[in-house]
Amino acid sequence: MEILRSGETLDDLQLKGIHVIQKTDGFRFGVDAVILANFANIKKRGSVVDLCTGTGIIPFILAGKTSAEKIVGVEIQEEFVDMANRSVEYNNLHDKISFTHGDLKDKALLKKLGRFDVVTVNPPYKLKNSGIINENDKNAIARHEILCTLEDVISASRDLLKDNGRFFMVHRPDRMVDILTLMRKYRIEPKRIRMVHPSEGKAANIVLVEGQRDGGKFLKWDPPLNIHTAEGGYTEDIIEMYKER
Repeated sequence: MEILRSGETLDDLQLKGIHVIQKTDGFRFGVDAVILANFANIKKRGSVVDLCTGTGIIPFILAGKTSAEKIVGVEIQEEFVDMANRSVEYNNLHDKISFTHGDLKDKALLKKLGRFDVVTVNPPYKLKNSGIINENDKNAIARHEILCTLEDVISASRDLLKDNGRFFMVHRPDRMVDILTLMRKYRIEPKRIRMVHPSEGKAANIVLVEGQRDGGKFLKWDPPLNIHTAEGGYTEDIIEMYKER
């Protein structure tokens, strides 16, 4: 298999030698994916499905940092799945990670995938009608609710979770009411929230949410997380997330 193609980079995660293939000028993972992977609580020998996986950054971080036994990434854009599968090949992680090309709205696909202990998801944040977008653009598909909505993501998560399974999502604070309303609608009870701020004193621009399938009604708020210091570098909390466990 040809591992790297024209217009692609092989990026070192500095995590147990794992590298991930990305487009040089296309959609590339950001700090939100790293934060989500560290927010997720994965038990030893647990099974994980990562929805809207893109080129697979969250599965690869989880493979390097947790004792998960099985990690499956689901992505609707075939080009991203091809890149993710080549990253699996390069890292020799066939025994732990696999990627599936498909639509999370496809109930037959969800049934075929089975049930998991954990669902992680870094979905498109922006509403479809928010600004002028090209609906065929791969970057727009990753950022806007063109091919799936927040409700589609939460509905699919309900189908994929085992009884009392855990759901971990990163999103934007302005969608908080929608997030919690839909989680209750699909009986994924919100259990933990953490607000993420660009730096101390600035308004939160990322929210992390944990839910439990058919969980009891109890919600915990974690301390806020700041990404940057006043000087512009990463805070110790973020630096710690980039370290190997």
